[in-house]
Order: sequence, then structure tokens, then C-alpha cells
Amino acid sequence: MHSIVLVDDHAIVREGFKRLIEMEPDLEVVAECRNADDAVEAISQTRPDLVALDLSLPDGSGLPLIEHLRSVATGTRIVVLSMHDGEPYVSEALRRGASGYVTKGAAPEELVAGLRAVMRGEQFLSSDLRQRRAERPNDTLDPIDRLTAREHEVFLLLAAGRAPKQVAAELGIGQKTVYIHRASLMGKLGAGSELDLYRIASERGLLQSRP
Repeated sequence: MHSIVLVDDHAIVREGFKRLIEMEPDLEVVAECRNADDAVEAISQTRPDLVALDLSLPDGSGLPLIEHLRSVATGTRIVVLSMHDGEPYVSEALRRGASGYVTKGAAPEELVAGLRAVMRGEQFLSSDLRQRRAERPNDTLDPIDRLTAREHEVFLLLAAGRAPKQVAAELGIGQKTVYIHRASLMGKLGAGSELDLYRIASERGLLQSRP
């Protein structure tokens, strides 16, 4: 029996995923969590084989949680289940340690296929993500995809209205380094101001609203 922890802040979504997963005779949901703090506690107690994780949580993005879980629960694999299908989210989730990414618009059977693939040690993307990656040539990549991981973090914080000093404090880097990253990412994105950064992030659905 393979154990799974579900992390999603919507109870109705968790229930739907749980019913789908437990139709499989060898899969069991051992805990359901609505935020990152609950997830950390449940995973430390149950040591599941796999975590199915949404990226939009009440206490912050699931992206830092992925990295944290990979450091404290090394034997647990992570599959992201998210409404966010933008390449920056997918790439960053995989970079931080997720083994799979399934969009919530994918067919239900893809969730189970993804869980099983990841438990076999494979990387899994839902078919919509695989198709988009296959069809899009490199020269048409979104400029955001050309940002480094650190530039992407700085971009999202600046777009959300943080001042450079706040960005430096949140990321644990120097304020001068923030200005260097800002200049680089604004050049890559063709942005002339923080207002442009907000517009770019907003158009791509990268600014998450908090409940």
C-alpha cells in the first residue's frame, strides 16, 4: 500500500482527489492538509510515499514548501496538482524538487498515472504540458523562461509591490544584488518600470491572491 498526503486549501477539491485516488486498491490517502504548516506536521508524522501538492496555499506559495519537504522528508516524492499551467511555475516546481506536475484541467486518469509514474522514480507532466513543450520551439519561449531562478523570485516580489529593500530581506541577499537582478530581468522582459513588471506578471496569472 502506497501512502499519500493531499495538500490543497479547498476541501471539495481534496475530497474529489481522495475519492479518485482511493479507487485504486494500492493507494491510500493518509492525511489531508489545507496549508503548509499542516502539511509539514502531517508529513513528519506519517512519512508518506508521496505528497500531492497545490501551489496556491493560504499561508504562501507551495514552491518554497517543495524545497523544504525535499530537505526534511527525502524519501517522499512530490507531485504538484495546480491550476497554474504557466511554464515558469512548472519549471520552478521541478527545479525545487517536484517529480511531477499535473494541471487541474487534465483528465482524472492522468492524476493516477502521474502518481504511479513518480512512485516508479520517473518524472511526469500531464499531457497538456507535454504537448505545449513539444510544440513550442525555443525561439518562441516566453521571455520569463529566460530568467534565472533567482531573477524569477525577484521579479515576482517586485511585481507584487515589494521595495528592493524588502526583496533583499525576504530572499536573504544584499540590496545591491537585488538591483543587479532587477536590471537584468527588466532587460530580458523589456520592462521599463515596476509597473511593467506588474503588468507582465498579471497578464500571465503569476500574481496569486491571498484569501
